Amino acid sequence: MNAEKLKRMQANVRIGGKGTVRRKKKNVRRQGNTDGKKVTNTLKRLGVNSIPAIEEANFFLDSGKILHFDGPKVQASIPANTFAISGRGEEKALADLIPGIISQLAPEDLQNYQHLGGAAADGAGDDDDDVPDLVENFDEVQ
Repeated sequence: MNAEKLKRMQANVRIGGKGTVRRKKKNVRRQGNTDGKKVTNTLKRLGVNSIPAIEEANFFLDSGKILHFDGPKVQASIPANTFAISGRGEEKALADLIPGIISQLAPEDLQNYQHLGGAAADGAGDDDDDVPDLVENFDEVQ
């Protein structure tokens, strides 16, 4: 490398004037959770209140799957007609959640989802299918 070129490169690295030390490393500023902060500030302006003791939330998607939140944080503002549900959501099949969510389904929804859940959607489920018929009489003494 040329000595003049090296001096020019060193001169471009200085932050201040002549006599200041060179910058050791470039400070990288991270754009943190700015979207989350914006949403939080907007919800505060709407005057949302936290609703405690909600164990789960289920959203029925058009694809037939369910967006399931286990232990979500639910906030609501009734005058603004705004509800916010935050937490970790998982897409699950109806068959995975069917015993626990039957009480959440409306009667017309039960009929719509019956073809997806099979016999488990009825809630009754025939348990007798697994038990074989009795062929001998065990009460008789041999």
